[in-house]
Amino acid sequence: MVGGTGNGTGGGTGGGGAQGATGPGRGDRPNGPAGLRAQAVAAHRAGRLEEAFALYRAHLARTPGDAHAWTNLGALLRRQGRHDAAALCQRRAHALAPDDLAILGNLGNALHDSDALDEALEVRRRLVAARPEAAETHAMLAATLRGLGRGREGAAAAAAGLARHPGDGELRVQRALSLLSAHDWAAGFEAFAARWETGELVRAACPVPEWRGEDPAGRRILVLPEQGFGDALLMTRFLPVLAARGAEVFLAAKPALTRLFDGLPGVTRLLSTGDPWPDADFSAHMMDLPRWLGVPETGPPRSPPLRIPDRSKARAARLTAPFAERFRVGVCWSGSVTYRANFKRSFGPERFLPLAGIPDVQLFSLYKGPLLEAFRADAASALIVDAAGGDRDFADAAATILEMDLVITMDTAVAHLAGVLGKPVWNLLAFAPFWLYGPEETTTPWHPSMRLIRQARPGDWDGVFAAVAAGLEAETAQWREARR
Repeated sequence: MVGGTGNGTGGGTGGGGAQGATGPGRGDRPNGPAGLRAQAVAAHRAGRLEEAFALYRAHLARTPGDAHAWTNLGALLRRQGRHDAAALCQRRAHALAPDDLAILGNLGNALHDSDALDEALEVRRRLVAARPEAAETHAMLAATLRGLGRGREGAAAAAAGLARHPGDGELRVQRALSLLSAHDWAAGFEAFAARWETGELVRAACPVPEWRGEDPAGRRILVLPEQGFGDALLMTRFLPVLAARGAEVFLAAKPALTRLFDGLPGVTRLLSTGDPWPDADFSAHMMDLPRWLGVPETGPPRSPPLRIPDRSKARAARLTAPFAERFRVGVCWSGSVTYRANFKRSFGPERFLPLAGIPDVQLFSLYKGPLLEAFRADAASALIVDAAGGDRDFADAAATILEMDLVITMDTAVAHLAGVLGKPVWNLLAFAPFWLYGPEETTTPWHPSMRLIRQARPGDWDGVFAAVAAGLEAETAQWREARR
């Protein structure tokens, strides 16, 4: 998802591909070194990754000096999300063939994904110097600079690439994300129109002409969803602004959000995606609203209030009632597993277990998704009450969050929902977080009730949870004092 954390890994393209079986002995017997190598490459190209892994392993046990087999294995492991092992394989390949630029590119990708960002930066600078004609080298350099919190340098690196490749969509996206991470809202949202150019996102097939900032007074403007649920929650703040400028606002929302968005201020008509298109003058995707409406120097507009259905409120009250005498903390440990950089921002529910030992604290899981059954089978679920597994939609999730004293999450949707509701929320950020939060801040004007707790180093969740534990001890001490 480009908009949520952008091209989050910055890892390059084609990282799972295999270089062909070349060189002497190509006609070797099937179980000989060249035969195993050829079988591994064929299985890799066909997507039979476990078979290819076993064949690469067998081949390299006999022929450990094959640099191309090592880089292929590293690319395969990267595709499987086994990033530390992938980086080690690429290091071996590079040591064997230090002048091979394809291997150097794979090494840069693997180092970036395994959070060795300083090393990845040096590798990617070398690639730009060696292959300035390749657009991807400039784009990946920009991604690593952004990952290091150097957004303006990332934007400059992307701009240098665009001077050579002005039409390259990936470079344009990297420039936009770098500008946004540097909080250059005007230039960043203007450049963010490039998000459609890489093929990662698909525009809604809407027949209504696109709004491009014309005077909205007296016009019916259909606002379309895009990307994740968190993006929609974040951008609701611009709907009343659009209405205040005289537009009649029609909002299309994904079904999981329609009950929560019913009655949103500024919205004349709410429809669900899949409903017939209404008779409107213009359409606009939600993430384009700040581009055309602007973000004031004083900060973004406040989120509008959400009207949560009584049935959802009653359900949440029943669920949390047994813990009325405890400090109730909602937690979430994973976002969408289909997001390619989810591995950088997620962790296991066991990370929260030490918090369950703090006196008077009761934890509630706010996670719902494909990892739910694994959580329910884990010992952590005995101490973290499953409060979201039965949610029908975001209205139910919002009602549960209202019952919490505090929310601690790394998930974008949960963080934005708590922020829109004005609930205290601690947002746990990977070293290279969503562009909204910048490189160093501990608070954000987009959600005044949100505290940002960041990794001090790439991959350092231990430090994050040490800060969380200390903070929660202090919060519960104040809560106990207030109840006396």
